[in-house]
Amino acid sequence: MANESIVKQKEALVQEAAARITDSKVVIAFDYHGLTVEKFETLRRSVRKSGGEVVVLKNNISRRAAKATGHDAFADQLTGPKAIIFASEQIVEPAKVLYDFAKQNDVVKISGGIVEGAVVDGKKIAELATLPSYETLLTQLAAGMLGTVSQLAVGLQQIIEQMEANN
Repeated sequence: MANESIVKQKEALVQEAAARITDSKVVIAFDYHGLTVEKFETLRRSVRKSGGEVVVLKNNISRRAAKATGHDAFADQLTGPKAIIFASEQIVEPAKVLYDFAKQNDVVKISGGIVEGAVVDGKKIAELATLPSYETLLTQLAAGMLGTVSQLAVGLQQIIEQMEANN
């Protein structure tokens, strides 16, 4: 009887983790072994501010949840002590926070994750983390469009001046 209740509890944990994987735009697994509690809590707070949540699950639970959602390759990344970041709204910001934190703390290693349903390795997460912010990309787009429009205006003005000079 006690075994049945434990099995049900573990099944519930697997289902909860699978739901988190499904609901998240980005899921990132990373090694944290050797990190002090204080530093881990600092990372947890920073990730929370960026729109994510750091969770430590037993590997057996997280692997079963990954397989239940069809992400077998992600399940293979879950070996050794791992923490997982789940983010349902933001994609880049939690990755940036973890990437920056890992640069300052050698024991933190990004294993890989799931980005919008696709399993990726740690290198892809690092690439994602080094992307410019959404606001920066919008600024770059606007600057590029403004430059093109101003060049068009200059060209049209030169055509008008040329036509006036010929008349």
